[in-house]
Amino acid sequence: MIKIREVQAKSILNKSKIHDYCLNPYTGCQVNCRYCYARLFMRRYSGHSEPWGAFVDVKVNAPELLRKQVVRAKKGTVWLSSVCDPYQPLEEKYRLTRQCLSILAEAGFPVNIQTKMTLILRDLDIIERFEEIEVGMTLTTDDERIARMFEPGASPVGERIAALETIHSRGIRTFAFVGPLLPGGPEGLICALAGRVDKVLVDRMNYLETVIGLYRELGLSEAATDQFFREQARRIAREAAKRGLPCEILF
Repeated sequence: MIKIREVQAKSILNKSKIHDYCLNPYTGCQVNCRYCYARLFMRRYSGHSEPWGAFVDVKVNAPELLRKQVVRAKKGTVWLSSVCDPYQPLEEKYRLTRQCLSILAEAGFPVNIQTKMTLILRDLDIIERFEEIEVGMTLTTDDERIARMFEPGASPVGERIAALETIHSRGIRTFAFVGPLLPGGPEGLICALAGRVDKVLVDRMNYLETVIGLYRELGLSEAATDQFFREQARRIAREAAKRGLPCEILF
C-alpha cells in the first residue's frame, strides 16, 4: 500500500549538477527501482518513515510555482526528473508533468525528459511544441524477467523501446540511458535501439547494500563486479559502433 500525500512545495525549478535545472513534480516514486540512488537520502529528506517506493508526495502547486519561477529564471535546460519518474502512475491522475511541460514550452526552456514509463506518449502534443527537447528511456537490460525484479513498477522493456520508436518517428531527439547495467544480452538491446534513438549513454551500478543483497538472493553476484560492468560496456560500445549509433560510457 503506497502512502499518497498532497503537499505544497516551496520551489519547483531547482539548480542541478546534471543539467541547468531539475524539476520533480513528486517526492517519492511508485516505480520503486531497487537500485535507485534516491533510496540513500530521499526518505530522510522527505521526513517519511515508509521505505522508498511506499510513499509519494504530490506537489499539487507545481504548475503555479513554475509559472512564477520561469519569469525570473535564466533560460537553461530543465531535467524531468532527477529523483522521481515524472510519468509514474499518479501522473495519469494529477497531470503535473503535463502542465509543467506546457509552461516550459511557452517559456521557451530546453527540456530533457528521462523516464521508464510509456505514459509519456500522452504528452506528444506538447513535446512536439518544443524547439529544444530530448526524450530518453532508461533501459537497464533486454531481459523482461530481470527488469521486473529490479524495476517492478516500470513499463515493460519492449513497450519502452516501442515508445522510443514512436517518439523518434516524430522527429524528436531520443536517447537510451542504459544504466545501471543489469544482466542480459547487451547486443540484443543495442540491436533493438538502433534506428530508434540518437544516442546511448551507459552507466554502472552503484553499490547500494540493498542491491548487493538482492543480487545474492537471485544468484547474480557475478553481475555486481567491476569485471562484469567493463565487459558489458565493451560489448555495448562494440555493437553500437557496428550500427553507427553514438555511445558514451559514463564510467
